[in-house]
This record gives sequence, structure tokens and C-alpha cells, in this order.
Amino acid sequence: MLSGPPVKLSILMWAHNKEHTIVQAVGEVLGQQYPCGIELIVVDDGSTDATPALVNLIDDPRLIVHRHHENRGRGAALTTGIALASGTHILPFDADLEYSAEDIVKIVEPVLKGRCELVYGTRLSGYNSVYQSYRHALGNRMLTGAVNVLFNSCLSDLLTCLKLIPLGMARQFKLRETGFGLDAELTAILLRTGERPFEVPISYYSSAYSHGRKQWRETVSCLRILWRVRLTRATRLKVPVSQVRIDPLPADTDAFPEVAGQSAGPASSVAGDQRGGATAGASGDGQRGQHGLIP
Repeated sequence: MLSGPPVKLSILMWAHNKEHTIVQAVGEVLGQQYPCGIELIVVDDGSTDATPALVNLIDDPRLIVHRHHENRGRGAALTTGIALASGTHILPFDADLEYSAEDIVKIVEPVLKGRCELVYGTRLSGYNSVYQSYRHALGNRMLTGAVNVLFNSCLSDLLTCLKLIPLGMARQFKLRETGFGLDAELTAILLRTGERPFEVPISYYSSAYSHGRKQWRETVSCLRILWRVRLTRATRLKVPVSQVRIDPLPADTDAFPEVAGQSAGPASSVAGDQRGGATAGASGDGQRGQHGLIP
């Protein structure tokens, strides 16, 4: 029996040149049976292949699409998604099929039951997981050990993508990283400000190491990020609650001008720039299905 507060989940999907996986990834997320309301925000990060065209063909009122004019990085795309979100909680979910959409329901259940507000989907070695590279797995374990020492925590997986975070909390954080380092920065800020996530085991199938994004220089970069956050006062990592934007970015003439009376169906083109809140500015073109926003 669910006893927690009402929940609406904003799933944030970063996509850059994912024409081979984007349709399946979106379909799997939207195809799950959820115990709460959801919206899927796809941020196309300056793709030069067929990704934008393919995602625009998907007809679902829960789908919101936003496009960056140029590739700005995974972290920048997720901060854009945070600014657009209208739910109570956010959950990043990549378009490369490494994670299973079936695990989303397991991650949100502790929140719906009122047990916690912050949940991490944890990749455990030997539990429904495949790593293509020992060095990749070892790098994550080393970084997880480092974060536990620096912040006196007991995390199992620092760099997991699946982090269920209250939207208001995420908008308070002063996020600076625009690339893959955002995962480390976000967790470090959570721990530095006294938060501890509830962990739920998930499945994982890593992409090939030859794809080029999991490299040792990222491990060094993450260590730098962890050390920077650890040396920063907790009060300087968050904006005052009074300055946090509560509502999603407005659909007005300056931000996301839309056609009046737009009906549900294939997304219509709009354009805008990110403003306000605790997230970084961004510019791009967005497409939305029916809003379904919380009043």
C-alpha cells in the first residue's frame, strides 16, 4: 500500500547522435506501467544524424523534446531537462540502452511508500550486469571508494545514471559541470549537504569501451570535481530556497512560444532559451506534445 505524497516523475533523456537507439529507448520508457504520473523530456544535444527527426515522429502526450543548436555536453543537457521539468522528482535516463526502463518502477517505489525522497539505482557486480571493460568497472569502484572517504558516506555506485532526486532539491544545487562530470558533481553536492541516497539494485549492460567516452581522463576529472566540492562550504553549493524556480520554464514569447490551442499529437516546433532557476542558461529549439504539467 502506497503511503507517500503524490509523485510525478520527470525522466530526463540526453541524446547525441543516437539514431540507432533513440526510438527503442523512448519506446521502452514510455511503454512501462508506472504507479505514478510521468513525463519524458528528451534533450537532443546538437545531433547531426537522424536523431531529431526520429524522435519527432513519436506520438505521445507525455513526451517533451528540446533541442540544443550545438553539442554542449551531457551535463548541460541534463540541466536543461531540470529547468523544463514539471514533476516532483527527476530521473536521468540515457538513450544508449545501457540501463533497463523496467528498473524505473523499482526505483520510484521507495518514494511512493514514503520511505525516502532520494533513491539511487545501484549497479552491483554479479547482479544482472555486464561490463565490457575491467578498467571501466575498476575506475568506478575507485571513484566510489574516494567519494566515501571524502564525504564519510557508504555509496555502492557513484557514477550510476539512475538518480531519483526531488526536483526542488536539484534546482537548488549550483551545478557547473557540462559533461559527464555532472554525475560526480551532483552526488558530491548531495553528500556535502548532508543527503544520503536509498540504494536499489538495477541491471546494467555497458556499451563497448571503443565508443570512446569511458576513459581514464574522466576518472581524473571526477577526482578533481569531488575534491573541489569537498573543499567548498555546503552553504555555497546551493542557492537560497527563495530563489529557486518552482514551476517549469514558462511557455511564453520569450522562452518557449507555442501555437495557441495546440493539441496532443506529434510534437510541434517551438524555440527558446533557458533562464532563471539554479540551472545554467541554454538555447535551443524545443518540441512538446501535450503538456500535462502540474498546476
